[in-house]
Amino acid sequence: MFHRSIHRFFSAFMAAAVIITGTLSGPLTVSAEPDSTDQIASNDYYALAEARKSLPIQSNEIANWPQGPQIGAEGAILMEANTGTILYAKNIDEKLYPASTTKILTSLVAIENSDLDEMVTFSHDAVFSIEKGSSNMGMDEGQSIPMEQALYGILVYSANEVCNAVAEHIAGSMDAYVEMMNQKAAELGCTNSHFVTTNGLHDENHYTTPRDLATIACAFFSNPTLSKMSGTAYYHVPQSPTQPDDDVDLYTHNLLTKKTYDYDGYVGGKTGFTSVARQTLVSCAERDGMKLICVIMKEESPNQFLDTIALFDYGFNNFQKVTIADQETGYTVQESTLFNSNNDIFFNSDPIIEIDPDAYIIMPNTVSFADLSSSLNYDDAQDSSSVLTTIAYEYQDVPLGFANVTISSSSAGDDFSSEMEGTASNSDTQDASDTEEGSDSILFINVIHVVIGLVIAFVLVLLIFGIVSFIRNYSFSSRRRRGSTIKVKQTKKRRRKGHRNDRFHDSW
Repeated sequence: MFHRSIHRFFSAFMAAAVIITGTLSGPLTVSAEPDSTDQIASNDYYALAEARKSLPIQSNEIANWPQGPQIGAEGAILMEANTGTILYAKNIDEKLYPASTTKILTSLVAIENSDLDEMVTFSHDAVFSIEKGSSNMGMDEGQSIPMEQALYGILVYSANEVCNAVAEHIAGSMDAYVEMMNQKAAELGCTNSHFVTTNGLHDENHYTTPRDLATIACAFFSNPTLSKMSGTAYYHVPQSPTQPDDDVDLYTHNLLTKKTYDYDGYVGGKTGFTSVARQTLVSCAERDGMKLICVIMKEESPNQFLDTIALFDYGFNNFQKVTIADQETGYTVQESTLFNSNNDIFFNSDPIIEIDPDAYIIMPNTVSFADLSSSLNYDDAQDSSSVLTTIAYEYQDVPLGFANVTISSSSAGDDFSSEMEGTASNSDTQDASDTEEGSDSILFINVIHVVIGLVIAFVLVLLIFGIVSFIRNYSFSSRRRRGSTIKVKQTKKRRRKGHRNDRFHDSW
């Protein structure tokens, strides 16, 4: 807190110095005027933005981490969407006003709770509750348009009344819809956000942070329809029986989407502005297998676009996507049958378990894979029949990504399975170095050895049973033969006696 206060004091001092210098030497020259409707001199805002360049950048304080650019935004973040890796961090947990970048959450909740062909009708409150002069599509009370056109109105033209109408259509009221927005943000993992309006019009209790807004953006840009809409520069709303106007042409205010600033790999974005929030911008770009999310909060125009380009360049030039299975050796037992079935009685030499071949991490070019720390986590294994454990990777306490260790697809159909039991000294995670040194252990029961042992035992049982049966049958046969001999002798004696009696009777 004391550290932040010092920087705020220094920023205010720098801003005052720039303002005084501008007063003495003439007006401050800037590249473009901010899109502001208030009466505060633009020189003041640009002086404050210049002073904010001196604010600390948390990611620059990490050892051997690529040094990010100094920008005039109060808060900014660059995040890889699929791994959640934070590449650049400046005041990422500071509560700031998002303005119309709120609408990425509004649209995300809408598309998850409606169909694109549903008709959205505009009530009196939806149309007339927005501030006079604020961005709107010109819809009248009682008119209706499909949800798809409504979302284009929100994401292309930033129409405030459309946000209200969508909210009433889905939730019954704007307040109920805002509650849905807050619930969705919490589900995504946002911890420092609170939304009050559907459109981002200023309210002191309507705030978020660069980290939370980037988290929402990751979910937003994972939806192909929303990504397409946010990258659309122009959209026409056609005339219909429920919408009689034929001149509803929607043009974006986003200079990246309009290609005023053309950027290779740009996907889409959403702008925002109020006199208090200043310029805000959420953008996405994809290149070299990396999907980057950039959030700029409290900046001056057109620097929100220039800051975004600078951060995208920083990310793509200084970080790389690394496939974990191609690099990981710490969790592989060499020259052992624990991880493979080379001696399988079914003549299968495929591995029994494997690291997800599609899993990857995002790591700085300034470090090597050997510099990373890793740990095992068994929490996910409890919810999956195929995931045995998860390997999570970090560098200097910065999470870089993870990979699941699963049952091999070639072994998944076998009738036998392997058991794995892990023990950790103080937690459910286990450091890779501890595993190698033996302080913690993982017990792998090799099913091949178990099966072979069972087969041998079965053969022995059969052999013993055969011997016992042979002995019993032999003894019984001997007794039977002896009994037969006695019976034959007795029969012969009877016959001889009978013959003698016959001779006696014949003599009579």
